[in-house]
Amino acid sequence: MSWMQTPLMSELEKYLDLVAFRQGLVSANLANIDTPGFRTHDIDFASELRRAEGQLADEPLNPRVREVSGLIERPDGNNVNLDRESLALARTQLQFRMGVELIRSEIHRLQTAINEGS
Repeated sequence: MSWMQTPLMSELEKYLDLVAFRQGLVSANLANIDTPGFRTHDIDFASELRRAEGQLADEPLNPRVREVSGLIERPDGNNVNLDRESLALARTQLQFRMGVELIRSEIHRLQTAINEGS
């Protein structure tokens, strides 16, 4: 679909890649909820999105993963919080749906322009 690539679609692709990356981190956090010593990891989504916007289209996404501070640590050293991770998972799902809908809208706009031009 590269022949239909617009600047907006390039940005939305980066957005979706970043959302999917964060969803992977959240899933890993949840998968390790009972692992002794496991520390919660996340990204600063807003700053990583700004950073990704400045990258070229073919540059690989390389978000800065950080350990989340300020969470309550259990006696086994694990600090994964089920409520925090569930909320983050729901948020990433909504963000992904929104990104897909924006891409659909852009494709529809392009199709309309093509059809009206013929």
